[in-house]
Amino acid sequence: MRSDLLKNISRIVVKLGTGVLTDARKQPDFRQMEQLVAQVAAQREARREVVLVSSGAVGAGMGVLGYEKRPAELAELQACAAVGQSRLMSTYEKLFAKYNLSVAQVLLTHDDLQHHERHLNARNTLVRLLQHGVIPIINENDAVSFTEIKFGDNDKLSALVACLLPADLLVILTTVEGVIANFGKPDAQLVSTIEEITPEIEGVAGGTTSATAVGGMTSKIQAAKIVARAGIPLVIAPGKNATVLKQLVGGEEIGTLFVPNEKRLASRKRWIAFFHHPKGSLYLDDGARRALREEGKSLLPPGITRCEGNFNSGEVVRICDLNGTEFARGMIAVSSEAIRLKQMPKGEVIHRDNLVIL
Repeated sequence: MRSDLLKNISRIVVKLGTGVLTDARKQPDFRQMEQLVAQVAAQREARREVVLVSSGAVGAGMGVLGYEKRPAELAELQACAAVGQSRLMSTYEKLFAKYNLSVAQVLLTHDDLQHHERHLNARNTLVRLLQHGVIPIINENDAVSFTEIKFGDNDKLSALVACLLPADLLVILTTVEGVIANFGKPDAQLVSTIEEITPEIEGVAGGTTSATAVGGMTSKIQAAKIVARAGIPLVIAPGKNATVLKQLVGGEEIGTLFVPNEKRLASRKRWIAFFHHPKGSLYLDDGARRALREEGKSLLPPGITRCEGNFNSGEVVRICDLNGTEFARGMIAVSSEAIRLKQMPKGEVIHRDNLVIL
């Protein structure tokens, strides 16, 4: 399965976690970064495009500003990010220059990718950089981000970047071998391939105890949900392995592979499904749920049983069954007020072209 999925990879997004980039002093680990850069350079030599989503800015800034653990106050986090990001990019620039490769810093907020015109501009910029042989190095714009516009973590950001381009493969490099069943127990073992993300698989995941990191395996599973639905394979693999990228594109059994859906979502559907903070929720009866899920129909007014949240026409909403389980997202053609007042038009509330089954 791996060799079939990964045999024609030409564009890779590689996410580098804080744990694989910084040392025990919370400073950038130069030797580790050197081997990672060497691997990326080898992939460029093999004529593959590579985009890096790099953590480590806050961690590097923590060391400079004297923090032993990740600060909780937003202003302190942003100060760490501002100091650390420049140090991080300076290191990358020097390391890639040894291979005659140029780098470009791209700092994003969630709002950049939610707004459709800026979304397209971001994609066009990344594609043009790749065409020029430049390595884009992407991070969240932590120095100015706040809760409402944050991605949450760089695992999710890497998944969204992979969807934005789109990429042929997302690789999340971390401090563990991959998804480990029975982690910390004598019978612990690597889960090599995951074809479906079940509640049992999610139960295997845990958070993080790292002083610099955010998320842990839970956030990586959530990232896998995004790219798998988009039709992009994801591998979680050990970032300390000096040949990990070569092994992955060679189809070797390393890390945990998440098998994607066979059909890749179109660009607009990816944008609707993954790049918005939904403004509300619609709850549908069983007939409407079947019409959307199984028959590919548009959503009509009679199928809506309940509406939550306040939203305007043109905004993205969650679409749930009667039990509250979200199974789709869509760009709605009417406001929440019109739904509550039953002043909806006779036509579609959400046209099927603006609807994505999750």
